[in-house]
Amino acid sequence: MTRGPHFSDSQAALFDFDEARKTVAAARGRQPSYIRDHRARLRERFLVGGAAALPDYELLELVLFRAIPRRDVKPLARQLLETFGDFNGVLSAPRSRLEDVPGVGEAVVTELKIVEAAAHRLAQSRVLGRPVISSWDALIDYCQAALAHGEIEQFRVLYLDRKNVLIADEAQARGTVDHVPVYPREVVKRALELNATALILLHNHPSGDPTPSRADIDMTAQVQTAAEVFGITLHDHLVIGRAATLSFRSEGLL
Repeated sequence: MTRGPHFSDSQAALFDFDEARKTVAAARGRQPSYIRDHRARLRERFLVGGAAALPDYELLELVLFRAIPRRDVKPLARQLLETFGDFNGVLSAPRSRLEDVPGVGEAVVTELKIVEAAAHRLAQSRVLGRPVISSWDALIDYCQAALAHGEIEQFRVLYLDRKNVLIADEAQARGTVDHVPVYPREVVKRALELNATALILLHNHPSGDPTPSRADIDMTAQVQTAAEVFGITLHDHLVIGRAATLSFRSEGLL
């Protein structure tokens, strides 16, 4: 029996043998040895010495490895740090600004935002459900991680029970670069819904300077007055700057 032509018999080869072999190798995307060796050394240093053993640009390289598997990411890491200031600034930068950096695409943004979300979740786990007094330093760290690098003002409220255990952290409002609207009635209403007996107010100053404005002071007094009507204590109002946090109570403003 005469065998009819198969597709493979009749179809002309797209590449000659050598070209095809080169194309397959390229498609596999093997890293150049210098990139592969550098990544292995960096991972080893991280595993042995932890994050403290790496400067910001190398820690950022580790994050970028997954997003950009076959290219030297050191130049991009340095560019991101130059643009946004430090490691935390890169992680918390808005997506739109990240995408303005040459070399940053969907994969890079996704990796950065996963790490940012993980950092916030970890910081929150160290304070939620715990007495605020015994975890005050962790609370400040959490507030800094959540708000210090925001480019618009955000207002949050921490709700506490009778034992000063943090039972909820909720965003109340988002504003502009220098103002956020706050409604004392809504703050107190939510406290009653949660059966909270104390509050800590939080908001950030995108300028970086945590010095409270006259409007901040007046709003805090209004929330305190509204809360006292229902026997709810306002413990503090924390203003988060880029490098420092100001406490109303410590400053004698409460």
